[in-house]
Amino acid sequence: EQTQAITSYSNEGTQVTVEIHPKETTPQLLKKLSFGKGPRRLPSLRGQDNKDFQTEAPRPPGGEDLHAYPWDKSSLKSMSVDLQQFEKLDAYALKVNVKNSVEELVKALLKQARTDLEKVRAIWMWICHHIEYDVVGYHNKSQLSTKPIDVLLTGKSICEGYAGLFEQMCSIAGIQCLKLSGYSKGHGYKIGQTFTGDSDHAWNAVYLDGRWHLLDSTWGSGTVDDSLTRFTFRYNEFYFLTHPALFINSHFPDNSNWQLLKPTLTLKDFEKNMLHRSNFYMLGLLSTHPETAVIQTVNGTASVTVDCRSATLFMFKLKGTDEHGLMTLKKHGMKLDIYPQKTGSHKLQIFAKPSKASEEVYNCVLEYVVECKSVDKAMHFPKDLQQPVGPSWFTERQGFLRPSHPDPIIHTNDGRCSITFTLGKDISVLASLHSDDSSLTEDMRRQHIMQIRRGNQIELKIHLPHAGNFVLKIYAKKKSDPGNYDYVFNYLITCLNTEVKWPAFPQSYSKWAEDYEIVEPLSGLLPSNRNIQFKLKMHGIAKVLVQAENTYPLTQSKGYWEGTCNTSGCREVFVMVHENANHSFYSHVLKYEVETQ
Repeated sequence: EQTQAITSYSNEGTQVTVEIHPKETTPQLLKKLSFGKGPRRLPSLRGQDNKDFQTEAPRPPGGEDLHAYPWDKSSLKSMSVDLQQFEKLDAYALKVNVKNSVEELVKALLKQARTDLEKVRAIWMWICHHIEYDVVGYHNKSQLSTKPIDVLLTGKSICEGYAGLFEQMCSIAGIQCLKLSGYSKGHGYKIGQTFTGDSDHAWNAVYLDGRWHLLDSTWGSGTVDDSLTRFTFRYNEFYFLTHPALFINSHFPDNSNWQLLKPTLTLKDFEKNMLHRSNFYMLGLLSTHPETAVIQTVNGTASVTVDCRSATLFMFKLKGTDEHGLMTLKKHGMKLDIYPQKTGSHKLQIFAKPSKASEEVYNCVLEYVVECKSVDKAMHFPKDLQQPVGPSWFTERQGFLRPSHPDPIIHTNDGRCSITFTLGKDISVLASLHSDDSSLTEDMRRQHIMQIRRGNQIELKIHLPHAGNFVLKIYAKKKSDPGNYDYVFNYLITCLNTEVKWPAFPQSYSKWAEDYEIVEPLSGLLPSNRNIQFKLKMHGIAKVLVQAENTYPLTQSKGYWEGTCNTSGCREVFVMVHENANHSFYSHVLKYEVETQ
């Protein structure tokens, strides 16, 4: 069998001849080393794990490199990478401290790297943690050198220097790597802007496992502040071998072949597409609707939905406040309806955090511009409304199962509604009613809610005092806890019928048990000079009396206490119970008012 000779050229132009022997023969030492200035070509010798050495310069991207667009929601990276397997290598790379020569640095880094992937990883980790963005050089280009050796010696550069150093280090390590340039939605990007003129950013493509992959070590290293005067090291895993269908979100290469996508996107697509920040994907979020960054309202409203892999908590700000919207949590995402109360252009930000996160920090994951042509004044929400609205996986976790009203808004025409839940935990529940245009105190409004408990079922009956928009807030606490009730969630209740004017429910006292029930009279305000029929469901008591001008006993039948009383000559009517036949004292349980004549 023939031995084949392969000639490779390093960047310095030194010519090296290497012999490759068939598997069966034992390799001899290198025959000859000739040091002549050969033609400058990209290095072709690749890492040890590649059986067939390649002699040609890096091949341009072709069919085998392409990924489908839009993203198939599978992986954030373009090849499968087990980050846990990198832990030792990463820790080693961070400690390498060679600053005098690029070759020496690569040599030191490769001590712990076997495969091409490991070599690229070690180089990537080192650059991301040792080179800072040169905010001074960015503003004053004359002070700036982006030559790899200068970047290494000063420990700082701009994107051009990061990508150039990355390219040279890979080249020394025998890995094909190219520096790419194009437009980016980075610092100073304004939603919906167009891109013209020269490219504004540089990044790299590396050749691993027979395919091209993309990475951006500038964005992997950290962040700059708004005025571009301060850089903060903040490592970002997202930009290492990013899936091309996600990379295109923020990086548009001058040569569209380097999108590594099928089909490729036009610059117009890139300009109008939504910018998803890296933490959008790192939090397990998958997609948004609409996909465009600028939203027009229709009849004063617009909607945004976000899909995600697992339970996630969301917040939003429209012009810096969350008053003019209605956000509901879904099992796999959220839905937001906004109703701007002013025309014009408004910034809409959406924030998220994993449901398991202990800290209160929400990350901004999306930004839209909302263009509002007309205002829907009817959708002016009460200031007490809290986001998110309505029941969700979150309220289920708190023990509120099978809600009778799964939607966040309850519309009532006659001013009455009844909401039921099954309680999945042993909890006590409290509810309050809020409205912007109510002269009633909170205690008075609370009297417009009646709570009935039947086993593990709970019913909230609501009789609105007037038409308008109301917030029903629901609180809970463990029965065994002596402490305060915690807020769980709220509903928006709307009633347009101006004739509505329900009186409050009767006032109940502490001896009124949570599983007692009023069948009649439900109104806390009784007509004067009438006979009133009473029917109450109570257990475990000996006697029930209704005290008006005179006292009327109720009689027990099938678990209900029934009877009548006359309201003439009194302003208040009390229901009293005798818990034990042997005791002489009664406890008040309910109080009714009587209309004045």
